[in-house]
Amino acid sequence: MPKWLKWILGILATLALLLFLAFLFISESLPKGQTGPEAEALANKVLKAINKPAWDNTGIVQWSFPGGHDYIWDKKRHLTEVKWGNNRALIDLQKVTGKAWTDGKEVTGAAGEKLVKEAWGYWCNDSFWLNAPAKVFDGGTERSVVTQKDGSKALMITYKGGGVTPGDSYLWSLDENGLPTGYKMWTSIIPIGGVSATWDDWQTLPTGAKIATSHELSMVGMKIPITNIKAAADLTSFGMTEDIFKPIL
Repeated sequence: MPKWLKWILGILATLALLLFLAFLFISESLPKGQTGPEAEALANKVLKAINKPAWDNTGIVQWSFPGGHDYIWDKKRHLTEVKWGNNRALIDLQKVTGKAWTDGKEVTGAAGEKLVKEAWGYWCNDSFWLNAPAKVFDGGTERSVVTQKDGSKALMITYKGGGVTPGDSYLWSLDENGLPTGYKMWTSIIPIGGVSATWDDWQTLPTGAKIATSHELSMVGMKIPITNIKAAADLTSFGMTEDIFKPIL
């Protein structure tokens, strides 16, 4: 066996061992929550804290997510524009269909569909980081209360369906007003259970809705800023003189 191959295999074996040890000693088991009226009341307290009615009346939102993902989301019509790299896609979020362009030229057929599905995957992840607390009553969710070691009540949200990773669970820590301060997560894409992320730098949008614009993953200290934020009740208030979603209407 060549020395370079032994070297690569050695690195892979070391990484696998480190991952196993991390899972063994760091990973937390998913806590058991209690469903029922208390959980529903706690979830409604979260919605009050973030002004969910104002979020529902926010017609259009723009934001940027790390990795070069830029969005304009027409919430009223369930449409979104996604830009990443030299690609752009317009998506009907209810049908998960749309059109895609690369370097300004439309990509059709299977290649175009692939770009649309890729953009939809980005949107599912990045819109969750934009305002996950607003999704506590989404279809397919289950709410439960978990009593933490300090005696405080945390809200567990389990996504039993929808999105790209059904089955994921998030345990929200809340302040005295119900405003989320962070969560621990048990997801299919992270093999270690209980990794936490903060929900910081809360801002009030012009529509009155509140969103957290800064997050930090505890395991790696990675910061996830939400930037380039703009929101309005409708396209006119947003300042959009031409409907960018015409190609998919």
